[in-house]
Amino acid sequence: MAATVPARDARLMPARINVAWMSVVLVTAAVLAFVWALTTGSIAVSPADLWAVFAGGAEGMNASVIRELRLPRAAAVFACGGLLALAGALMQVLLRNPLADPYILGVSGGAAVGALSAMLFGAGAWWVDGAAFAGALAAMLLVFGLAHGEGAWTQTRLLLTGVIVAAGCGAVVTLMLSLAPDARLQSMLFWLMGDASGARRPWPALVLLVLGLVCVAPVARDLNVLARGDSAARALGVDVDRLRYAVYGLASLLTAVSVTLIGSVGFVGLIVPHLVRFVIGNDQRLLLPFAVLVGGTLLTLADTAARTVVAPMQLPVGVLTALIGVPVFLILLARRPG
Repeated sequence: MAATVPARDARLMPARINVAWMSVVLVTAAVLAFVWALTTGSIAVSPADLWAVFAGGAEGMNASVIRELRLPRAAAVFACGGLLALAGALMQVLLRNPLADPYILGVSGGAAVGALSAMLFGAGAWWVDGAAFAGALAAMLLVFGLAHGEGAWTQTRLLLTGVIVAAGCGAVVTLMLSLAPDARLQSMLFWLMGDASGARRPWPALVLLVLGLVCVAPVARDLNVLARGDSAARALGVDVDRLRYAVYGLASLLTAVSVTLIGSVGFVGLIVPHLVRFVIGNDQRLLLPFAVLVGGTLLTLADTAARTVVAPMQLPVGVLTALIGVPVFLILLARRPG
């Protein structure tokens, strides 16, 4: 049974008008980011033409570019940004560690090993995606299996196991890069740095994003209590072990799907929860959905810039998220040293 948040936790909830305004601002920003992504590129599309494509069913080159290229990519990138932000927020709550991010349990390392193995043997895009997802799930199962072992399962043990598995996967990735032929090395490096150019199937990520929000909404109050410590959560009737297993598994799955679709994109899952928490507080009932909106918007903007700043060349989107994330994190650290 879900726990009731104590009265002292009322300060976690911002004023109702702030929540309403924040919702309007974030939804508007997401819509504007989509408009920019759909209208910007080697073929410029005006907002009027964009409206004609969706409202009037216009045909022609502009319509084909929007429907077949830009819209699937923008939807996939937005979904992956939301997945990473949601997974990062969940990891930070469960580990009670402000430096936790979606990749902390080695999921991205396993996905990288799977994807690069497929690329090394010249497999097609479907095989690369499948190998990345299989590698991510294998790493997740390995971490949970080793962390449990024959003793008690603890946060520290899980975290250390994830770090070791990630380091092992990093060594394997380095070995594969050193053995890769020059013809395949560039595509492998782009995947490692985050590459959304091949994201053409956004529906699995979008569906999982919606399901993830639906799954965490009923336990958001329990997460608020868990953030104060295991003892307080158990005293208020929260099944801590069951909640941890379920949410860790969900966060790992969210990360696995994102990494499979666009590769390893850093800083989104680390920075976005901090930004949202800085503005609205630490109430998970608001932080989780708002983090999804901010993460999706941020990654959509970064991807649009990545494919237009030095056009016709495309930059890895992970490079831009790092360039944005590092100064933002330093600013947050300077303003909130505690």
